[in-house]
Amino acid sequence: MFNVDTHTHIISSDTATYPAAPLGGHRSTWSQERPADIDGLLREADAAGVEHLVLVQASTVYGFDNSYVADQLDVRSDRLSGVCSVDFLSPNAADDLHHWISERGFSGVRIRAADGTTTVPTPGRGLDDERMTPVWEYVSTHRVPVCIQMHAQHAPTLADLLERYPGLTVLLDHGGRPQLEATTPYPVPLGATGRVHAKITPPAVLRAQREVGSAAPLVTALVAEFGASNVLWGSNFPASVGSLAELYDLITAQLPTLDDGDLAAVLGGNAARIYGLAAEAAATG
Repeated sequence: MFNVDTHTHIISSDTATYPAAPLGGHRSTWSQERPADIDGLLREADAAGVEHLVLVQASTVYGFDNSYVADQLDVRSDRLSGVCSVDFLSPNAADDLHHWISERGFSGVRIRAADGTTTVPTPGRGLDDERMTPVWEYVSTHRVPVCIQMHAQHAPTLADLLERYPGLTVLLDHGGRPQLEATTPYPVPLGATGRVHAKITPPAVLRAQREVGSAAPLVTALVAEFGASNVLWGSNFPASVGSLAELYDLITAQLPTLDDGDLAAVLGGNAARIYGLAAEAAATG
């Protein structure tokens, strides 16, 4: 069964080649306490039985300079995919995105609509800031998957964007911080378009366990909202505490009973489709 971790980070020890320049000027605590470079991440993946890794730009360390991830994609594209970060408010945002996607091999882009902290700035007035229009047009036209870090309250804005941009594909980082005690995960439905995908990650699981005592109902609700064909998993390693194998076990323990096909989709098939990994998935079986 092809296994894809859709949410990992890497930090280089070579600070001369890859200097820190975090968004907001404050480097994340996790990146200082438990950094993992590409070799460390691959060792963790091998121990966990994970075939493919999606590297999400660590913008709380490197800001919008995606060079470290890009350099790894150059040499390990068989094992790695990348999600870059660009300044969505920049007048050059579409050009920057073209550079990282078309010239440096990234497969997706990430934007923070809300972070849960006060140290990382979020762009403008939110996802529908008019200055972002060129980027939304670019990702819709070129079918670039967009990972969005947001809260449930941003769901109506996202729904409007999905209607305006029919080529837009979205992955909700950490499940989009869904509502835990409401009857539905979001104030408006997001699953009907088939173009929104929920990432189940340790931050989402641990938040539910902390606030309502269990994450299993949340994960079941996300599968019901989006369908097994639009749910993925991500370890958030090394930002989340634990080995990659431990984080994988934490997530899979919350999954409802799924048939073999749906389980294979959640563990890797959906990511293979979104990020164009069909050949790798076929080779693994």
